[in-house]
Amino acid sequence: MKKKRYPKQPIKDWPVAERPRERLIRFGAEGLSDAQLLSIIIGNGSGALGKSAFDLGRTLVEEFGSLEGIETAGVAELCRVEGITEAKAAQVKSSLELGRRIVAEKHAPYGKAFSTSEEIYGYFAPFLKNLKKEIFKIILLDSQNVMMRDVTISEGSLDKSIVHPREVFKPAIKESAASIILMHNHPSGDPAPSRNDKSITEKLVSTGEIVGIKVLDHIIIGKKGYFSFCDELMI
Repeated sequence: MKKKRYPKQPIKDWPVAERPRERLIRFGAEGLSDAQLLSIIIGNGSGALGKSAFDLGRTLVEEFGSLEGIETAGVAELCRVEGITEAKAAQVKSSLELGRRIVAEKHAPYGKAFSTSEEIYGYFAPFLKNLKKEIFKIILLDSQNVMMRDVTISEGSLDKSIVHPREVFKPAIKESAASIILMHNHPSGDPAPSRNDKSITEKLVSTGEIVGIKVLDHIIIGKKGYFSFCDELMI
């Protein structure tokens, strides 16, 4: 199928039926391309460069390969694209963050107990899978395995000195959690546990037995999947 070509001029000068915003209003967002949707978010083009908002949106998709690539990029990286200012980059980043939050809300298990590692992955993956640094969290659960809340314990490289049992169990004890689930991401994308991951898990499981707060699982989130210590019978 031949790719549709758009006129090299400001969108306001396009035929009304071809303008992305008007097409969205008339036909719905589903029928618009990624570049068209981005052009609505970007708002204005760059007159100095002779580029429309659509040109900028299309360039972003080409430069970063996909919406996921754009979402993963930082503001400074987006601004390296000619015509993308900090304001435009902030608009794009905020819109993609809202999309992530919508996905997370759809999987949110509020009011019911977690029953599988897949449910936990579905809820947290949109927030963690594309991060460029490791985030270690714990999920506090009540006696019915319903999530009370999640707590970020550390950011950065995961090691024994950062993920200390005292810091892990302090919020769980304070809020009288019945059990916890450990969770962190692998920026490399591969969720397979390292030797250090296994060592930390063993240490925290043992501590949980001593303080009377059971560690139910340790879930590692990668770009396209996850690893569950419980599913693999390692807890």
